[in-house]
Amino acid sequence: MKELSKLRADIDCIDSQIFELFGERAEVAAGVAEYKRAHGKRVFDPVRERQKIADAAGRVPADLSTYGQVMMELLMEASRARQHELLGDAEGSELVARIEAARKATPEVFPRSGRVACQGVEGAYSQLAAEKFFRHPDIRYMRSFEDVFEAVESGEVDYGVLPIENSTAGSVNKVFDLMGAHEFSIVRSTRVKVDHCLLARKGADIGGIRDIYSHEQAIRQCAAFLETMPEARVHVCENTAVAARMVADAGRDDVAALSSRGCADLYGLSVLGSAVQDRDNNYTRFACISKKLEIYPGAERSSMTLVTPHRPGSLYKLLAKFYALDINVVKLESRPIPERDFEFGFFFDIDCPVASDEFRALMSTIEGLCQDFRYLGSYSEVI
Repeated sequence: MKELSKLRADIDCIDSQIFELFGERAEVAAGVAEYKRAHGKRVFDPVRERQKIADAAGRVPADLSTYGQVMMELLMEASRARQHELLGDAEGSELVARIEAARKATPEVFPRSGRVACQGVEGAYSQLAAEKFFRHPDIRYMRSFEDVFEAVESGEVDYGVLPIENSTAGSVNKVFDLMGAHEFSIVRSTRVKVDHCLLARKGADIGGIRDIYSHEQAIRQCAAFLETMPEARVHVCENTAVAARMVADAGRDDVAALSSRGCADLYGLSVLGSAVQDRDNNYTRFACISKKLEIYPGAERSSMTLVTPHRPGSLYKLLAKFYALDINVVKLESRPIPERDFEFGFFFDIDCPVASDEFRALMSTIEGLCQDFRYLGSYSEVI
């Protein structure tokens, strides 16, 4: 048996040969790019790639066939990326041109004020988010999340503020489901610390509470606390602030709301329980949306939705592109496609400076891997 040091030396020698051949392969790929340019051919040749990947399985021992195919897929992805770069495909991409035009047209500084739509009533967490985005927002309260989207689309407001995910309860499904039905762009995001309190009319006793109202996300975030009140019925309503206002207007001492402490002062209620959420590190992430594409300086996060072909390996090939470009995927969520049984699209958040070459390379080529692709915007997050 060889010594470990000798085995490692052998591996280092083989690796050197692999990387030397990798460099040679890249040079040949450059020649392929020039040929394709001269003859008007597309970079992506699906028939050729399928043949190469299938062939890779037979060129290695049977127990390594899958790894051989994975390695070939990465080589093909690297080759495509290099050919796109050499051919300057990013310059001819309509999406890249749209993004560059938006960057040039967007002011250097995010606006201090604006007409802003929020779902709910005064005291809602969306209001707190709006006040983080803007120093002087002119807030218009809407009945539903869809009304917020429609107010932005119609031009009734300049911006909309919507909750998109919570650190405890996950994504706000209603908002994600509405994204596919509306035209908008995300221009900024922020996180709001969520502390839920049990609020009731002054003089009410926690032991006498029989009905509790709140938003479905808040109810999930306070599940453990609600288990301690088995005699109380829990009801879902549009918003935590709406719940507080309902309790204030009910004229009953046996109803309560899960809402913010600020709503206690706003609606003249008493706090029967403070910070009753299951976890103390409870944050909700909000998106600020606009009708037109606005990309402010420093944008490092981008969002997109897409549908991959319904065949094995489609999502893997997409993820391989992110990996090859060294782009970090910070959120990946599948969503059901309406009117398609058991078929799903994907929502992605990525961290990558919008001014980087990697981002341009991704935006110029990603549509070729998707049945449907939609860019939702690039932005920074307000702390």
